[in-house]
Amino acid sequence: MTLHEAIKSGPLLCDGGMGTQLVNRGLRSGDVPELWNVNHQDDIADVHRAYKDAGCNLITTNSFGASSVALARHGLESRMRELNLAAASAARQVSEGSGFVLGDIGPSTQMIEPYGDLAEQDAMTSFSQQAEALLAGGVDGFVIETMGDPNEMQLAIRGVREVSGTHPVLATYAFSRDKSGAFRTMMGTTVHDAAKAALEVGADVIGANCGTNLSLDDYADLAREFVSAAGVTPVLIQPNAGSPKLVDGSYRYDAAPAAMAELASRMLASGVRIIGGCCGTTPDHIRAMATVLPRRG
Repeated sequence: MTLHEAIKSGPLLCDGGMGTQLVNRGLRSGDVPELWNVNHQDDIADVHRAYKDAGCNLITTNSFGASSVALARHGLESRMRELNLAAASAARQVSEGSGFVLGDIGPSTQMIEPYGDLAEQDAMTSFSQQAEALLAGGVDGFVIETMGDPNEMQLAIRGVREVSGTHPVLATYAFSRDKSGAFRTMMGTTVHDAAKAALEVGADVIGANCGTNLSLDDYADLAREFVSAAGVTPVLIQPNAGSPKLVDGSYRYDAAPAAMAELASRMLASGVRIIGGCCGTTPDHIRAMATVLPRRG
C-alpha cells in the first residue's frame, strides 16, 4: 500500500513530540536537535522506535529545523544535506516493513519579503533542497508544519513539489485564539484562509499542529473548523499535550494520556483523518490515542 492509499483508507496515527523526548535524553537549551541525527544516532532511532511500538503508522524525521536557511542561524547551512539524509535514514530503518516516513519541514525562521529580508525565491529554493535530501534518504512523503504565514506555506509546498513528484504533502499550521476567540496564526490568518492557501498549491492533507495557550477543548474546536474548511481534503491535527505551565523553572505539559485519547476520539468523530501529537506528547500519549483508532486490515 502506498502512502496515498493509506491516507485515503485512514484513519492514521502519527507520532508525537521529538524535542521534548530529546530534552529527556540530554538535549540542552541552545543545542541544535538536528545534529543528533549524526552525533546521537542511537537516541534518534530509540525515539522513533518507541513511537512505532506505541502504534503509530507515520514516523516523522528529526529535520524540523534542517533547511539551509534555518541551519544558517547556527553556521550549519553547509551540512544541510548530511543532516537531512541522516534524519531520513534513521526513520526509514526503524519503520522498514511497517508504517511510513514523513520528511519534516519547519518554517525558515526568517520573515519573508516584504515583511523581512528573505527573498521568496531563496526561501522556496531552501525548502526544495531540503525536500530533495529527505527524498534521497527514503521518505514516503512530507509534513510541512508549524507554519504561521500562508505565503511561506505556499512557498514551502511549491518548493517540495519541484522535487517530490507524487509524494504526498501534508501541510499544518500553528494557531492561537485571538481576543474574540477566533483561531488565527501568528500572521492573523484564519482557519479558512490558511486552508485555502495550502489547497491552492496542491497540499494533499491540511490541518494544524502545535498552538499557543490552547486547551484540549480548543483543539477539538479547531479540528471541527478545519474539517469544515477542508471539504473533501483529509485533515491532520496534532495537538500539544495541553497548554504548558511553568514549574520549577521549566515548562511542563499536563494532559494525561487518557485525556489525549478522549480528544483523539472526539477529533475522529468530527471527521479528522490523521491524528498525532506535538509538544509535550510522549509514546504513552500516542499509545493511548492508538486505542481509539479502528483496527486496520
